[in-house]
Amino acid sequence: MTEGAPPLALTMGEPGGVGPQITEIAWRTLRESGPAFFVIADPRLFASVETKVIAHPADASGLFQSALPVLPLDETVNAKTGHASQATAGAVINSIERATALALAGEAAGVVTNPIQKSALMAAGFSFPGHTEFLEHLTAEAEMPAAARHRSAIMMLAGPDLRTVPVTVHKSVTDAIKALRPTLIVKTGLIVADALRRDFAIAEPRLALSGLNPHAGEDGALGMEDQLIIAPAIDELQALGVNATGPAPADTMFHAEARTNYDAALCMLHDQALIPAKTLAFHEAVNVTLGLPIIRTSPDHGTALQIAGTDRVRADSLIAAIRLADRLAQGRRRT
Repeated sequence: MTEGAPPLALTMGEPGGVGPQITEIAWRTLRESGPAFFVIADPRLFASVETKVIAHPADASGLFQSALPVLPLDETVNAKTGHASQATAGAVINSIERATALALAGEAAGVVTNPIQKSALMAAGFSFPGHTEFLEHLTAEAEMPAAARHRSAIMMLAGPDLRTVPVTVHKSVTDAIKALRPTLIVKTGLIVADALRRDFAIAEPRLALSGLNPHAGEDGALGMEDQLIIAPAIDELQALGVNATGPAPADTMFHAEARTNYDAALCMLHDQALIPAKTLAFHEAVNVTLGLPIIRTSPDHGTALQIAGTDRVRADSLIAAIRLADRLAQGRRRT
């Protein structure tokens, strides 16, 4: 464990999903080696491990080897395993808000979010599409790290052999195409390049941009968006000093040889980015939010209500998210 560094803050996530279970597995796996973390939740959710209620994040590191540190919520959480309920939405949101505030204050090294059930939150009045947009809202007034030139919450899927970034995220294909503009692509590319330098220690980041249409439009025969929207954005990124190439046919970007030519792939649609990331490393891929003043990672899966409480639950992605958050936090401390 890193001596003197603050612990990571884990959010509760949907209490009826796999969040409590994978948190327990992660603690058992990391208790000896670290990194140390605490979870903001109702302690009663963790019945299978020894827990210790803490009053302050700084208390977590010293007892991490012997018990799962829990910073308690101010409310009781009544959850039924395998079921999501809007009744617990307030506690889920409160956990995210408190973790973010502690990270902004420097009392947590970063935030690792357990999966949320968006439908349950939205039924209770939550107005954000997901974690990414909510965290952008919560950190909007905070100062960015000095090394970051651009701010806006961007989703990256980071696995052992591939990093992908969707330029458009939680939109239908029709709405995503309508939203795709050179300015959006350029903004995304600049944020990704900044983050690769600052957080991933890549001095000269290489970005590969996918096309939108089959065969990247086939010189306009299969659509003009690649020529009229994506190519001008690549030209602008290059003019701004970013090593950006493309637009490349999305079906030839992700084999082993192609992946050696870039450090991150910018994809125009949600599934262009997530399908290869999850295919190559379903259990190890991590969702990283770029462009924030805090570190935030998350397992790259949902609440998995259908298997919660069973022996089919795996915590590989959460463990990878915790380890990556620690590495990113160490990098920021060095800069």
